[in-house]
Amino acid sequence: MSEVTQSQGVPGRHFILILLILVYILNFLDRQIISILAVPIKEEFGISDSQLGWLLGLAFGSVYSVLAIPAAWLADRFSRVWIMTGALAIWSGFTAFCGLAANYSQLFIARMGVGVGEAGGVAPAYSLISDMFPPKSRARALAIYSFGIPVGAAAGVLFGGMIAKAIDWRYAFIIIGIVGLLVAPVFKLLVKEPPRPVNAQKAPPIWEVAGIAFKKPSFWLLSFGAGCSSLVGYGLMAWLPSFLVRSLKFDLTQTSQYLAAILFFGGVAGMFMGGFLADKLGQKNKAAYALIPASAFVVSAPLYAVGTLANAPELTFVLFMAAQALGLVWLGPILTAVQHLGPARSRSQMSALFLLINNLIGLGVGPYFFGKMSDVLKPEYGTDSIKWAFVIGLSFYLVAAVLLVLASRQLKNDWVE
Repeated sequence: MSEVTQSQGVPGRHFILILLILVYILNFLDRQIISILAVPIKEEFGISDSQLGWLLGLAFGSVYSVLAIPAAWLADRFSRVWIMTGALAIWSGFTAFCGLAANYSQLFIARMGVGVGEAGGVAPAYSLISDMFPPKSRARALAIYSFGIPVGAAAGVLFGGMIAKAIDWRYAFIIIGIVGLLVAPVFKLLVKEPPRPVNAQKAPPIWEVAGIAFKKPSFWLLSFGAGCSSLVGYGLMAWLPSFLVRSLKFDLTQTSQYLAAILFFGGVAGMFMGGFLADKLGQKNKAAYALIPASAFVVSAPLYAVGTLANAPELTFVLFMAAQALGLVWLGPILTAVQHLGPARSRSQMSALFLLINNLIGLGVGPYFFGKMSDVLKPEYGTDSIKWAFVIGLSFYLVAAVLLVLASRQLKNDWVE
């Protein structure tokens, strides 16, 4: 057997997984809290939707995506637990600094700092999970880990909105940042580094991992397919609070509660469904790891479109929750597939290369794209311009589906057990 986890997994792995989820919740809480605070931030600093789009996306996404590569290089060679602990402390500190920003430029720089820290938070966790869980349950483990996305995003908009309403938007950043700083030493104390695969070779250099990845068509197709879906996902998460305020006339408290419910219940259901289906179908047919999310995107796009145009809060809630679930089905299947495109000791770096492409498109382009489209459409549609920006942007889900269907035809040949 090539891995210690091949048959039974690592003792205590479920406890470690819970702690990894907690850190991922804080990761997404700090990452997404700015979306619910976008309305008061825009009002105080007097910025356009395009400028707000840069702040919501590129300020964080550019450094996050690029620095994930050296962070993953370190994770394939040194303690992944230490790297994640340091990353948590850095991004939490800069989240607190966001609350001290006196102008747009300072907030932009602080958000870049959040990206610097979060660059070391995800790829090492993927590697830890892949070493702890056997192949038959790996997709479910990665999907359960990814529960941190909807839980963190929901907590961010809920608590961010509540704190901003009760005190001030700046205190939302400060309080959440302090929580992360307190959790960091506890995480290091409780999580022990699990053993690497028994027969794993020395971690290869990044250029060798890049050479392996770039020669495999499935890597490119999965990365750009996921990137197109993330463009929609991150764009919607960034701008849904503004949509609810402008088009459905919600106040900040209503927006935070409404959106938190959609992100939490829809996100958890979608990720569990994706992981379950991937483990059930992927063992028999590797193509399923790409076909499952492709099918979900094809259904999610029209649900989001109808919900956006409905102008009925109850109907929009149901449609958005279903669409959110389907839009996040991809995480378990695709992340598992990426883990199997190279040797075991290259997993952190392979994940980081995937995340580089996925996040530059999703985080770097998504929030800005929707903000720019909103500015372009504003002369004709006024405050409803963000609604029509959503409808146009949903076409990227269909592009993602096509790319993943193409990837499904390559996975069997590119797979490494």
